[in-house]
Amino acid sequence: QVQLVESGGGLVQAGGSLRLSCAASGRALRNYAMGWFRQAPGKEREFIVGISYIGGITKYADSVKGRFTISRDNAKNTVYLQMNSLKPEDTAVYYCAAGDILGVVMRAQGIVTWGQGTQVTVSS
Repeated sequence: QVQLVESGGGLVQAGGSLRLSCAASGRALRNYAMGWFRQAPGKEREFIVGISYIGGITKYADSVKGRFTISRDNAKNTVYLQMNSLKPEDTAVYYCAAGDILGVVMRAQGIVTWGQGTQVTVSS
């Protein structure tokens, strides 16, 4: 079973950038499609971006398209989320997730493992 640990969250001003990391252990990350989700206070967890096994396919929610970029380094067993032009509405706990198929992961289904989450706060 793979375990995931997110890092890189924090407090940033609107317009700033952060890079989140999701490090895997226990099993090679190359076996999984990966997704990033977020959950703001009082709201449901939402899918924001996903990437296929070897990174050839990426999917973005409209809310982050053009601002966020997902990448993966299977040699380092890590997935990254580069977040630029951050807005106060991006404030949330961000989670990474591993699954078998990207299209299924995007629906928050077939998730093998969730990370514990990392807080991102964007001040106006």
